[in-house]
Amino acid sequence: MIDNTIIRRPSWRIRGNLGRRTHLLISLAGLLLPVGWWWWISAGGAVDPIFLPTPPLVIDSAWEWLRDGDLLGDIGISVYRVVTGFLMSAALALPLGVLIGTYAPIKAFFEPITDFIRYMPAAAFIPLVMLWVGIDEGAKIAIIFIGTFFQMVLMIAEDVRRVPMEQIEAAQTMGADRDEIVMRVIVPSAKPAILNTLRVTMGWAWTYLVVAELVAANSGLGFAVLKAQRFLQTDKIFAGIILIGLFGLVTDQCFRWIHRYSFPWLYRK
Repeated sequence: MIDNTIIRRPSWRIRGNLGRRTHLLISLAGLLLPVGWWWWISAGGAVDPIFLPTPPLVIDSAWEWLRDGDLLGDIGISVYRVVTGFLMSAALALPLGVLIGTYAPIKAFFEPITDFIRYMPAAAFIPLVMLWVGIDEGAKIAIIFIGTFFQMVLMIAEDVRRVPMEQIEAAQTMGADRDEIVMRVIVPSAKPAILNTLRVTMGWAWTYLVVAELVAANSGLGFAVLKAQRFLQTDKIFAGIILIGLFGLVTDQCFRWIHRYSFPWLYRK
């Protein structure tokens, strides 16, 4: 039996909406409660700071990194690697994904090999990338490209396949040719989903940063995390991981804002 009291509450309605203030408060609670739990566990002395430093220790480590180290330089080079690898991936995945999702012969040719390669871990390509590309910036960008490209192609193809056939048939009835259907019907209809796919895969690009900076790096957030591990600087490891997460969150929110700005009709209630 369905509880009618739950149905009458707008907040608990299936796919219901929250007011802006309520949404903000719940979101802050979701962020602050884990931090509070971490602080309580680490400050209680039950865990050695080598394994779980307190939040103030992590903040002090980040400040020292900024003051005496090269935090801004590490941030800059890591952002460059992630953005460049992602943009290269998107530049190739967008047209290929549209073609795979539109034409059956292209799907039959490209989808099996793409589906096969996407299950291969990007870290496994490091020896080949070092052999083929070298150990400079191109190698790090290539790892991020490999980690995002194949997933992105298949997700964009699926976004294109979800365009309703009724729209395509209506355009054919009105005399549109094949190219017009692709450019004026399929691509515009799939744009909101494709932008969401780009948002998701941008997050993956950030997760591959540490892997990419395994390749003979001497700078970057991922490199700093790996270097700190060698010297048991757990506070700096936490600082680096949190910074990577924060930059990933910022890019995610930028994509959300672009989506809301580009397709406002999807958010009208």
